[in-house]
Amino acid sequence: MGRANIDITVRIPGPPVPGRTTFASSPATTTAGGKSLNQALAASRAGVHTSLIGNAGDDHWGAFLYRALTDAAVDVSCFHLVPSASTGIAVIEVDPDGENRIILAHALETELTGEQVRTRLAGLRASVVVAQLDLQPDAVDAVFRHHRAETLIGNLVPHSTLGSAALAPLDLFVSNEAEAAAILGRHHDDPTVAARELRELGPRTAVVTAGPRGAAYSDADDTALVPAQHVNVINTSGAGDAFLGTLTAQLAHNLPLFHAVADGVAAATTLVRSGVQE
Repeated sequence: MGRANIDITVRIPGPPVPGRTTFASSPATTTAGGKSLNQALAASRAGVHTSLIGNAGDDHWGAFLYRALTDAAVDVSCFHLVPSASTGIAVIEVDPDGENRIILAHALETELTGEQVRTRLAGLRASVVVAQLDLQPDAVDAVFRHHRAETLIGNLVPHSTLGSAALAPLDLFVSNEAEAAAILGRHHDDPTVAARELRELGPRTAVVTAGPRGAAYSDADDTALVPAQHVNVINTSGAGDAFLGTLTAQLAHNLPLFHAVADGVAAATTLVRSGVQE
């Protein structure tokens, strides 16, 4: 449950200089994107039936996203195109090291409401639900109140009016190191420490992705780091989404947490090495 948008990606030779034009090193690419859409694609590719609860504009780009989802066998019965609304667009700059900077412009008309979440959840039978916690508070609250899944997963820094209290209802919370630092109020060099401190805020399990080092997890039984294979990085965009979508699919298949995290790390590594989800 969350956002879908168009990604326009440009590769640049170095940081832009104020007052000077920066020429991209290759043509721009236009792809389906947005965190929840990316996660849905990854989960579907990992072999589970996947639905996306979200909105886009009823325009050319919204139709583009709709086709991308159907082509990936994602159920679109809960993905709606809003009349007279514009589909969100993200501009992504990728530097020679594969690191990215993302600017997202999304239309308020396509933001999920609590009522939309409630009614669409009512029509689904899902063993796992993944929700973006930075959505409007009424939408997040609707997930907490109305989901009937065995496992509820949250992602991203919760909306400011919800704060860290939004982690308590979760079975699993997943963040990257920067998001974990924003929630905890401090950065930890050791991601296992961050994962353990996040779990102390209420979720049964916490996972912190740590880029080339892999991902750390903490639950009632164990706290550990699952290392990533070293690869030459092409593009880190969407790596966290590939991780979470794959992790979700493996948990739906009832794999133990360690193995689900390891498969998520492998999926993210494949993406940064190739630049595309496989």
